[in-house]
Amino acid sequence: MPALSSRKESTGRKLPIAIIGAGPIGLSAAAQLIARGEVPIILDAGAAAGANIRQWAHVRLFSPWKYLVDPASRRLLEARGWRMPDEEALPTGGELLRDLIEPLAAVPEIAPHLRLGHRVTAVTRQGFDKVKSTGRDDAAFELVIEQPDHRIIRILARAVIDASGTWATPNPIGAGGIPVDGEREFASSIRHAVPDVLGSERARYAGRRTLVLGSGHSAFNAVLDLARLRDAVPTTHVVWAVRRTVPGLMFGGGERDGLEERGALGSRLRRLVDDGAIALEYGVRVARIYGSADNLTIETDDGRALGPVDEVIVATGFRPDLSMARELRLGLDPLLEAPIALAPLIDPNEHSCGTVYPHGAAELAHPERDYYVAGMKSYGRAPTFLLLTGYEQVRSIACALTGDEAGARAVELVLPETGVCQTDLGGASCCTTSEPLVSLGSAKASRCG
Repeated sequence: MPALSSRKESTGRKLPIAIIGAGPIGLSAAAQLIARGEVPIILDAGAAAGANIRQWAHVRLFSPWKYLVDPASRRLLEARGWRMPDEEALPTGGELLRDLIEPLAAVPEIAPHLRLGHRVTAVTRQGFDKVKSTGRDDAAFELVIEQPDHRIIRILARAVIDASGTWATPNPIGAGGIPVDGEREFASSIRHAVPDVLGSERARYAGRRTLVLGSGHSAFNAVLDLARLRDAVPTTHVVWAVRRTVPGLMFGGGERDGLEERGALGSRLRRLVDDGAIALEYGVRVARIYGSADNLTIETDDGRALGPVDEVIVATGFRPDLSMARELRLGLDPLLEAPIALAPLIDPNEHSCGTVYPHGAAELAHPERDYYVAGMKSYGRAPTFLLLTGYEQVRSIACALTGDEAGARAVELVLPETGVCQTDLGGASCCTTSEPLVSLGSAKASRCG
């Protein structure tokens, strides 16, 4: 494995394939490449593998273990005596770390190639800015990296797989995609995603007033946790606010959902709302936040005032940080910031299912040859990503980067249905409810690995 150095490597030496991110998708990409005799270098800004997952370790996944481990990683682990957890069990984020991410990062085939505390700040072609074309495809990628001691180093790679995710870049409160007045001023009272209100952050929310913004599964979890906290501490108050004006399909497919726990989340929340146990406000598009840090009022664009509240939990999704790839030639959909060929398959304006048409290296490719974005970040601003999808993405990419074009094309997905087969905007049906699983792709073509 090439040593990290600020000096450029000789172009005559075989360069590694750089993987950005040591979460489940990045480590799966490494396992796929190692199985094909390639040398990866895995770069992660965190102090440990799966650093982003550690921030939601208390959250229980709605996918069971059988959907959380990819074959290449499983082979590496089982060769070292690892045993698959109960395939039907639903792990928390912490259990996913303990039982998959940490053991996988420690296997001898991967550990020597893992560089933690190494934040990639820029990726370019060595000697080529975005404008220069002649000879571009033959130039190595140059990655600029900030080390734990804050020194800057540069390495070269023959290809790059960006699996860094979107956790660090949550969407702001504003429905227009930008922060509202007061959002930065009162940042200390605003949390994103799903805080640990029943555990480490209980004191912050117990006996206080909290507004939850968002209509996805992160918001579901936050509201349900606060409802449980209120059962224990009756002075706890929770208001749930969503941008939509009618519930539509917001509560999901219930018993029709192929992932039982995903369907159950929506069903439990619907019952609480129907019983009046949760105050649900529709049509909330926040215009500004004002007041004081422990006495906030949320004003909507139609002049309503919600509050006062002590805390705000924002669960309105995430977006990709594209700044590191500024000097690369990307082909991005203008709506989703996902690869152009992938975007129509995952557009939430058209699709509401967890089912996604097969896609791999071909759909993830950019004009910049041998540069791929995989995992949640590949979906741009679309919210429907599942780990199974990312595992198949990196399997296909590994095939493409090792010359197996047939294997790269032979993309197969077997995804659980959501039980929701129409969008709130009146889009056509996008899945069938006659079977619990939908298999997508062709089994006739050869597969790589």
